[in-house]
Amino acid sequence: MVGKLLIVGFGPGSVDHMTKRAREAIEESDVIIGYKTYIELVRDLIAGKEIISTGMTEEVSRAQAAVKWAERGKTVAVISSGDAGLYGMAGLVYEVLIEKGWTKDSSIEIEVIPGISAIHSCAALLGAPIMHDACTISLSDHLTPWELIEKRLEAAAAADFVIALYNPKSGRRTRQIIEAQRILLRHRSPETPVGLVKSAYRERQHIVLTDLAHMLDHEIGMLTTVIIGNSTTFVHDGVMITPRGYQRKYQLAAAVQPLKPHERLRKEAEPWALDQTKPLKDEDEGSTGAPGASGPSEAAVFAGGNQKDRAFTALATAVRPSSVATVTKEAEPTPPAAVLPTLAAPLAKTAERQPTAAPKRVKETAEDALAALERRKTRKTAAVLLEAAVSPGVANKQFTPEQLLVLAEIVGPDGKMTYTPDHYMKIERMTEDPDGLVARLVAAGLTVMPVGDVLTVKACDFCDGEKKDAIPYAEELARRFGGMALPKELKLGINGCGMACYGAVREDIGLVYRKGKFDLFLGGKTVGRNAHPGQLVAEGIPPEEIVAVMAEIIEQYQEQAHPNERFHKFFRRVKQVGRFSHEEAKPAASIETPACGE
Repeated sequence: MVGKLLIVGFGPGSVDHMTKRAREAIEESDVIIGYKTYIELVRDLIAGKEIISTGMTEEVSRAQAAVKWAERGKTVAVISSGDAGLYGMAGLVYEVLIEKGWTKDSSIEIEVIPGISAIHSCAALLGAPIMHDACTISLSDHLTPWELIEKRLEAAAAADFVIALYNPKSGRRTRQIIEAQRILLRHRSPETPVGLVKSAYRERQHIVLTDLAHMLDHEIGMLTTVIIGNSTTFVHDGVMITPRGYQRKYQLAAAVQPLKPHERLRKEAEPWALDQTKPLKDEDEGSTGAPGASGPSEAAVFAGGNQKDRAFTALATAVRPSSVATVTKEAEPTPPAAVLPTLAAPLAKTAERQPTAAPKRVKETAEDALAALERRKTRKTAAVLLEAAVSPGVANKQFTPEQLLVLAEIVGPDGKMTYTPDHYMKIERMTEDPDGLVARLVAAGLTVMPVGDVLTVKACDFCDGEKKDAIPYAEELARRFGGMALPKELKLGINGCGMACYGAVREDIGLVYRKGKFDLFLGGKTVGRNAHPGQLVAEGIPPEEIVAVMAEIIEQYQEQAHPNERFHKFFRRVKQVGRFSHEEAKPAASIETPACGE
């Protein structure tokens, strides 16, 4: 069974700007997976298809769901706005596949369909701001350390790139755009043009032209792309333009150009080029050529001035063509004294450089390697957030004083310990040694489980252990399934008698031990105005069968549920879980109140 993954970038959101192949890919897919906002943008194209939509921070779940459906032989479209390969889903889907051992020879076929990215769609609305070298930088530090983002901003600003900032600001991330402006102002004029484009080619499109000094005076959010010009970018009549550099060789208003076509690529017409400004010599060698050969020519230095590029229009061509040629000629290295065949000349130049250049390069390489090794030795392990569910055990609900002391020591003054209604304490703290802390908790006799979208076993105290017959089964279920990663958090309630005083019947899955056997409830909902107990789907399940019954239900939910889909919604959608069928709840019977009021 061959499945297919189509990773689709559908552009800015307007159907007019979606490629033909992107539209075809969406139409031919059985399953569409994407962020909720993106699903709405293509709603007209996906009628009648299986749709899986999730919120922010659910990218990994979407990628995993896509792979799962493709493994079943389905054609799956994973959609991203813009281009799927630029801050989109393409890379993540590949990473998830690789974790599962995927190769190009595997049964899943993959196609990445490109789309118009935000930098290009926003640039088109602003004018032509990315006509020269440009880069994209995401200000989101959810996955990338801010220290690294700062370095990238510094490097791009210093190198005079046009910069497109993605994810500049959100409800929680408000400082990043302020820090970015501060860094950029160290390298750019406050008057540098800046374009702010929100929701390009969508209904709420909004465009602002401002400058670097005043960009924060305007609304900037997650749907805004910020394009910052370089040192030559200018605004004319509401249009943002970055010159490509044609002024250096051409007179843009002239019908007849100073340089004829066959002259335009000659060396003398390009005094700023690498081989004109930096002769082919090792930096440490003495100058053996003509005077001035060790550095850039006068004309080349002048040409390199960022602020003067447009003023150089005629200087390098029509006004002083002869002097430019003269300076360039003087800057060329002196040819070898001996007359050698043409093919031997490059070898001679190479031989001249080798005595000093090669040892220097070897020394630099060795020094770099030693420095990297030293950094590796001294590098501190990065601190991570340890989040865990800690309890005295499955049935035991009593912490000892010694265990509480260990908990307090591990959480420390900067951590957090929270009581939960799920029969455990949730601990949170930053640490460089999470494994060591977990080992201390286990050594103190505590049970430690992960938190989040996992299975949590919620057992009662079995009347302080007096009704102990079901405890071994509860402990086995916790050992087998506790902490299992699932599409959404799932609670498995286990009560040791028919009183069910710990409320197992209201959990996602409820087990009540009664008369030596288990009753099974599925699809309970604990909270909300429409909270309800689970559907009683079976009575009298023999204890020796309960682990196998639970395995069938839990594994089906793990495999078939949509990301972020709660169990009661899953049960209602698929209609049958394991051997148990879903039945719609019958409305409660209306009872007329008697006249006496009783």
